[in-house]
Formats: sequence, structure tokens, C-alpha cells
Amino acid sequence: MLISQSISSSFNNNNNKEKPTFLFSLKPKKEERKSIFFFPRMISSWRKRRAGKRAGKEQARNENGEMELTIPRDFRCPISLDLMKDPVTLSSGITYDRPNIEKWIEAGNFTCPLTNRVLRSLEPIPNHIIRKKIQDWCVENRSHGIERIPTPRVPVSSMEVSEILSKIDIACKKQDGAGCRDLVAKVKSLAKESERNKRCIVNNGIGNVLSEAFAAFSMAAFDENVSVLEEILSALVIMFPLDGEAKGFLGSASAMHCLIWFLSSGDLSRRRNAVLALKELVSSMEDQRKILNQLSEMEGATEALLKLIKNPICSTSTKASLTIIYHMIISYGNEKQVGNKLVNLGIVPLLLEMLVDAERGMCEKALGVLDGIFNTEQGREMACNNALTMPVLVKKILRVSNMATKFSVSILWKLCKNEKKEDGGVLIEALQVGAFQKLLLLLQLGCVEKTKDRVSDLLKMLNPYRSKLECVDPIDHFKGLKRPF
Repeated sequence: MLISQSISSSFNNNNNKEKPTFLFSLKPKKEERKSIFFFPRMISSWRKRRAGKRAGKEQARNENGEMELTIPRDFRCPISLDLMKDPVTLSSGITYDRPNIEKWIEAGNFTCPLTNRVLRSLEPIPNHIIRKKIQDWCVENRSHGIERIPTPRVPVSSMEVSEILSKIDIACKKQDGAGCRDLVAKVKSLAKESERNKRCIVNNGIGNVLSEAFAAFSMAAFDENVSVLEEILSALVIMFPLDGEAKGFLGSASAMHCLIWFLSSGDLSRRRNAVLALKELVSSMEDQRKILNQLSEMEGATEALLKLIKNPICSTSTKASLTIIYHMIISYGNEKQVGNKLVNLGIVPLLLEMLVDAERGMCEKALGVLDGIFNTEQGREMACNNALTMPVLVKKILRVSNMATKFSVSILWKLCKNEKKEDGGVLIEALQVGAFQKLLLLLQLGCVEKTKDRVSDLLKMLNPYRSKLECVDPIDHFKGLKRPF
């Protein structure tokens, strides 16, 4: 707004200045102030909006100056800000990518991340409109390297899982093997589709239902129910770990006999699933002694477990077999009987050969089994007559893990303590492969109290025989030595 003013000024001869006279006041009225300051602000906001629209339409450039595609805002997940692949809408009306919002809900949050409103329902609803728009946008921008997102499968709901489980229970009571097998196969297929489906199925109590069904069909005519029992067992393995009630069903006499039959059969899949189920049973402290007693007394069980070590299917099944044998030796009351049986079956040379190039987990379990077996005189005698015993045991000290070192020292201590030969026997062998230097180094580095006491005893037992041997330079023996702590 223009403000007119007339200024009349005159100067007298005495250089006296007169005050200017304004026709209008320089101080605008209230209404005029609003008009004066509103107009510049209006122009500024209009320029910002225009710049924003222009920026939204234009494509950004990356550091190399190439054109870079901008993902539309509605296609981004508000949590991760990435392109949504499985958009779902909450009861608050906001759309998120399914994996992100499910993590939010599983963390114990019951509000919308964006609006902070309490959610009326925790079940997200698939937003097919947004998903189709995203797929169309991906197709339009194929030239920019954007791949079309696949149409996601709708995850299973708790209600659907409950329906299937109730049908399995009914089929089990009717002894409908074919119907039960089809339902179990459906559950297994759903669980393999996604981790989210598996969690939903497990949380609805699938372990108890399948374990009860396995026990029920194993009590009936076994030959007629082999296929349904095999399907149930393969599904159970996916749903581990099991709770106490489920293990109670699976640990019944009929179910255990069925597991041993599968373990002894020629089918590799059956044997693998059976040994994993047995490992799940013996790893529990509840009724562990009872299960181990049954396992040790069942005909063919020990032989079948040893067969998995001799002719391995996979590392998982071999480790499971070693774990079961370890519990049988350590936890079972008559460990001498179990240990001598395993020695007669040839487990000592088998494990010593395995230890030559075994990886860490396998090595720890094999040493644990040998440590238990060498509590028997027959086991120690077998070890002393094997040329691999001392080189393998000494090599494993300080080279694999603290647990492997602990077991190796324990085995050495048992063998050396029970040596009765006047010429030194295994004591001389241990010195020849550098056991004295290794044990001294272990004592300097430090170890648990029990292992430390056994190392001290071993050094005292070995020291008198050192004069009978020439000095050995241990440098080559310690090449590549890695400290495990």
C-alpha cells in the first residue's frame, strides 16, 4: 500500500531547520498493518509450495550425476521408510509393511506407531489396493532396475490353526490315519511358508496335539499307521522345542518303541527325524532318567545310534546321536554296562578317527563321550592300545575351545593315572607328542580349578619320565596355536 505524504520544508537564513509536516501519519492503522504484512508472507508461502511441488515432480540426482528414482511417499512404510512389499492396514487406518508392524506388535506395543492410538484389533488387514499400485509402479519403472514385488501369501490366522488342530484331534480319536496324515501335511506346509506362520502354529499348541496323535497311533496296529506316524514325526521336528506335556506323550512306551523302529530303519529321513526327537526328549531334565532307562534297555537302540556316527546322514543327526549317547553314559545309573557295551561295538576307534579333522561342535561332543567311556577299565584299555589316542588328545588342548581342552585334560588324567606299566606306557607317549609343554602353557594361561588340579597332577606324573627322552623343540608343535579366550 502506498502512503502519500507531503513534506514542506524551508530553511531560513539563520540555518534554522523546521520540522517536516506530514499530511498523513506514518503509523498505519490496525487494518492497514494486517494488509501490509500479509502480502509478503503470502508470496513467501506460495513460493515454498511451488518449490515443493517442483521438487516432488523432479527426480533427484545421485553423486555420479545419474538420475535417481524417488519412491512415492504412500508406497513407503512409515517405520522403515522402505518400499512396502506386503502392505497391511491397522485399525487406526495407517498402512505399514507386514514384517515391520508385526515386530512392533510382538514387542508388546498395542498402539499405532504413527498416530499413537490404541489399536482395537492386533490383526492387520492386507491392503490390496496399495499393493497393486506398488506393483504397477514397479512395472512402470522397470527401466530403473525396479523389480515387481511378488503377490504375498496371506498368513495363517489363529482361528484357522485352531480349526485344523481340532480336526486332527477328531481324526486321531476316530483312528482315521489318512485324514490325520493330510491335515498334518497341511500344517507342515503352512509352517514352512514363513516364520510368522510357524510362530502362530506353535503358539496355538501344535506340539501337544501332534505328540498325543503320535502316541495314539503308535499304540494301534503299527504296520497300518507307518505313513501317518512318519508324517507326524516330520512335522514335530519342525515345531521344536516341545513343552513338558508334549514330551510326556512322546516319551510313552509305545511312542519310544516306534521312534527306535524308525531309528533302525533304512530310510534316511525317518532315522534323522527319530534321532532329533530322541535328543529333544533326553535334553529335558523332567523324567530324563526314565527315558534314558527305556532307551538303554531297548533292543537295537544303542546300535542304531552308533550307526548314525559310523555312517553319518548329516552333521545335525551325528551331533544329536553323540548327545544322546553322552546322556546315556553320564546320566544312566549303570554307566559301566552302557560304556562297556559301546566299547564292544567299537566306539573308541570310531571317535578317535572322527576327532582328527572334526569341527568344533562335533569335537566337543565326541570328547565328552570318550571322557565318559574312559571311566571304564575296558574303555581305557582300548584307548591305550590305539596309536591315535595321545596325538589327538594333546593336539586338541588349547586348539578348539575351553570345553574341548577340559575334556582332553580329563581323558589324559584318567589314562595316565591308571597306567600300570613299569616302562611308563601312555606317559612316555604323551611326552613324545609334547604333552608336558602344552600342559605348562595351559597352566600359565589359566583354566578352571578342577582342570588346573588335573594339569598339576599330570605334570607330576610326567616329570619323572622326562629324563628318559631327548629334549624336543616344541616350537613346531605350537605353530598356529590360537588362544581360545
